[in-house]
Amino acid sequence: MRLPRSGDELLQLIGARWRWIVFRARFHPWTIHELPRILGGLADYARLVRLDRPIGIWLLLWPTLWALWISSRGKPNPQVFIIFVAGTVLMRSAGCAINDYADRSFDRHVARTKDRPLAAGRVSTLEALVLFAVLALTALMLVLRLDRATLPFAVAGGFLAISYPFIKRFLSVPQLYLGLTFGWGIPMAFEAQIEQVPRVAYLLLLANLLWVTVYDTLYAMVDRDDDIRIGVRSTAILFGDSDRHIIAVLQVMTLVTLFLVGRMLGMGYWYYAGLWAGAGFFVYQLWLIRARDRDACFRAFLNNNYFGMAVFIGILLQYQFLR
Repeated sequence: MRLPRSGDELLQLIGARWRWIVFRARFHPWTIHELPRILGGLADYARLVRLDRPIGIWLLLWPTLWALWISSRGKPNPQVFIIFVAGTVLMRSAGCAINDYADRSFDRHVARTKDRPLAAGRVSTLEALVLFAVLALTALMLVLRLDRATLPFAVAGGFLAISYPFIKRFLSVPQLYLGLTFGWGIPMAFEAQIEQVPRVAYLLLLANLLWVTVYDTLYAMVDRDDDIRIGVRSTAILFGDSDRHIIAVLQVMTLVTLFLVGRMLGMGYWYYAGLWAGAGFFVYQLWLIRARDRDACFRAFLNNNYFGMAVFIGILLQYQFLR
């Protein structure tokens, strides 16, 4: 092999060799056939656990953050904070996997869900169950790093997450059960931070239960026609023509309960400013659903992310400026 005579010739040889490697890699049978299949499978797994739709993570995370900041008076333990954030992502993802497994025979008949990986047959039921088990066990390993008294709460929360997709077949108000499931991080956060669950934690849990019923009813209004046709239960169906009025009442009850939480904790105007901002988002949601348009109902559901954020910012600022 002839050695290059100059630096330029060396660079040309290196460039030619690199282009040859890239060409071989680009048109290799594994790159053309196997890699797209692997990436497509990973993308379907991501869609199965809704990583492409993070709204569920935020709606589950906000009340957990409320509880972490209140229980620690604005100074959450960093390790506890990281564990709860990671656990929220893992359990929401696991909940989506088991939910799609339970609903696989229904989802293919609903316009919004018929293209989900499990309903469309791109992911098998075994793959969904294995993915659920891996995510749930990983979340459990995180909980084992917390105070031992937190473990029973975690087991109860896991039971709620697993049972919800099946319980909702029999309850006319599955949103209430979902509210308990989505809010279970609240007593867990108090137990992890201060090793007890005071009354204010259960009042906060009640506020979250009411709020979840609000936004999941908005979510169910999107699928109401399909749900009636296939026999799925929801508060959107139960409330009927009174849905908008009942949602408004539940929103008021949510705000009143959070106001009582503030009174019990001796909160100041920063906290209540957060509630006023949240009330503004609630009013906007009622305006969106005035005609019960499906797309508008979905936008109202998504808007609840800002309600949870507004309440958290109020709590954050309250403790920040108390120092």
